[in-house]
Amino acid sequence: MNDNWRDEPTEDQPAPRSERVHRPSGRGTGGRSIQPYLTGAFLLIGLAIAFVMAQHAVTSALLFIGILLALVLAHEAAHFATAKLFGIRVHEFGVGFPPKIAGRYFGETEYTVNWLPLGGFVRLEGEENPTGPRSLAARPAWQRLIVLGSGAVINLILPIFLFAGALMIPHEIPEGRAEITQVIPDTPAAAAGLQEGDVILAIEGRETKNLIEASRYVRVYQGRDIDILVRRDGQELTIPVYARWEFPAGQGPTGIQIAPVAVAADGRAFTVTESQAPWEAVGNGFRLTWDTMLLARNQVVSWFKGASGPEFQGPVGIAQTTGEVASAAGSAQGAISPLLELAALLSINLGILNLLPLPMLDGGRMFFVVVEVLRGGKRIAPERESLVHLVGFVAFMALALVVTFYDVSRIASGDSILR
Repeated sequence: MNDNWRDEPTEDQPAPRSERVHRPSGRGTGGRSIQPYLTGAFLLIGLAIAFVMAQHAVTSALLFIGILLALVLAHEAAHFATAKLFGIRVHEFGVGFPPKIAGRYFGETEYTVNWLPLGGFVRLEGEENPTGPRSLAARPAWQRLIVLGSGAVINLILPIFLFAGALMIPHEIPEGRAEITQVIPDTPAAAAGLQEGDVILAIEGRETKNLIEASRYVRVYQGRDIDILVRRDGQELTIPVYARWEFPAGQGPTGIQIAPVAVAADGRAFTVTESQAPWEAVGNGFRLTWDTMLLARNQVVSWFKGASGPEFQGPVGIAQTTGEVASAAGSAQGAISPLLELAALLSINLGILNLLPLPMLDGGRMFFVVVEVLRGGKRIAPERESLVHLVGFVAFMALALVVTFYDVSRIASGDSILR
């Protein structure tokens, strides 16, 4: 059966199967069916992921699909719940992308399972056209903003608990504080008086237990003077150092090279197994989520300040990363914590991306609502808005295919994300 043909219920009960109403699949297309484009693009990406599965364990690719599906469904569930809260009609809640495997109505909403398991979608009544009384576009601006923004908000809240789960599960962390092994001349570190052999104890009052924390905190507070507490010759000194935005490759924001104080005979850092109590893990999960968002902001600012440009990674690259993270853990139990951390990072990226005012994305739709408010309630014509989102969709899928091509080329050449 063509997935564009749906059994549509009345307000009170589902319509008989002999009554068909033609509705294009996909959200916000303004009557234009994007299913052929969507299906074709995701089939190509699916084939590329199958290539990754041939390079790594099948379970690694399945882990990636499971993580991505969970994050996207949480995003769409937020749209669904807020739409229902405001009385907006939800035609369909889909798991995966068409073509459809099966579907069933509960009330007025059809819940479907589809063949391409790379996400999900919610199809709302009248996303751009306000003619229907229960359409999204007919609701007040503040309600539309809540419905459109709820998915991204959930993706920014969920990492708190994902990070907390990763911290509660026993996991290995590097042991040994960071020691400065080189101070590069003519850098902020040299000007501030940092010296080789200084052991970093804290940055901006936050204890640095290992090299990873020392490196992360410097970048969290990038673009300002930061207080670095070091131990030198048995004494503790607090030295303010400027963490610059732009810097040559290999120097870092302050201009130092660091290494663990103590390492094993093979040069690797010692590790210890750690787990945190739930109340402690949730607090640290919130802090890690906030730090990650600050790091994302700082990375964007550094691009505009002249640092190296962004490195894009598509679904195939993320699938490879998932497999490598799972493989590096060495055991199924040991892989849970790093995979939860990876899921938290992906969720934050998904949340931030959907808040950007780009066509087709939630942020792009919210932008049109804000413009409407600024114009005193005067709407942009639904046809024009729909065309903007359609063009954005085509551009987005084209970019996804290009990134997929480069991901596959990199994997075929034997390169690793984590190396």
